[in-house]
Amino acid sequence: MKFLGFLLAFVLLAAPASVYDFKLKTIDGDDFSLAKFKGKKILVVNTASKCGYTKQYAELQQLSELYKDKLVVVGFPANNFGGQEPGTNQDIKTFCKENFSVSFPMSGKTSVKGDDISPLFKYLTETQNPDFTGEVKWNFEKFLLDEKGNLIHRYRSATKPLDPAITSKI
Repeated sequence: MKFLGFLLAFVLLAAPASVYDFKLKTIDGDDFSLAKFKGKKILVVNTASKCGYTKQYAELQQLSELYKDKLVVVGFPANNFGGQEPGTNQDIKTFCKENFSVSFPMSGKTSVKGDDISPLFKYLTETQNPDFTGEVKWNFEKFLLDEKGNLIHRYRSATKPLDPAITSKI
């Protein structure tokens, strides 16, 4: 019985309380944490360079610039859907800079579903919110976090970054 109590306590302590508990890598391979953005809303987006939604990079950059005092956009390149993000981190960084002048933070390549799903996306897809839970269906799904790191809204790929469904929540 003591062992079960210990195990339960360990699981509860190990469970992340917010997105601030995850350790991540930038597209350049440096360590970073979303905790550095405490006090601002965060829009987490899984991205891909060879997708029909890739042009959303332009609106993500605009959104990042328009709301820079209130919001941070963070891109998470993922190759989970149709091999639409086949390049290296450097390839992705160059593509985003040259084609969309992306200056918002980008993580290193990340898995957003499947057996190798990153712990952050496992957390985001399982966390209750007013919209829906479950696995990411395609590139450019968006997760809006409040100033305390709590997931407050989730949007499917077709919702454009400058859609009032997003901007009205900022």
